[in-house]
Amino acid sequence: MEKIYFYHSPIGVLVLGEEDGHLTRLTYQEEITTPHVMEKTPLLDQAERQLMEYFQGERTDFELPLIPKGTAFQKMVWQALQEIPYGATVSYGEIAKKIGNPKGARAVGMANNKNPISIIIPCHRVVGADGKLVGYGGGLEKKILLLELEVKGKK
Repeated sequence: MEKIYFYHSPIGVLVLGEEDGHLTRLTYQEEITTPHVMEKTPLLDQAERQLMEYFQGERTDFELPLIPKGTAFQKMVWQALQEIPYGATVSYGEIAKKIGNPKGARAVGMANNKNPISIIIPCHRVVGADGKLVGYGGGLEKKILLLELEVKGKK
């Protein structure tokens, strides 16, 4: 059974989930509608600490055991996302080529949209073919904030 914790981050409430010692979820929550918050596990505490360091510009990558739940194709896309360097952006088409499906930019976009471990699996680093910011599950304003944070952190 997944254990849930709500983390109040600088960009809003994030829902962290753990199952069997692996992070399974990091999603956005506009407001907490659950009547209770489960107690933090050591892994969820570690995830919160690493996220704090990330938001403070002190962490550029995460060291957490992940098990994102999805299809084989989605997992392939999410693995490719984890290879995008901190502060960099790539297009959906570039990811499609990287995973051996050069005409699959739209499918990559759909997999990106289903990413269950946002920020840590950095779907915010994916942009349109023309370099413009397009779509983000947490909203474009959060995507902009995350990219700006990373650009500042690279300096």
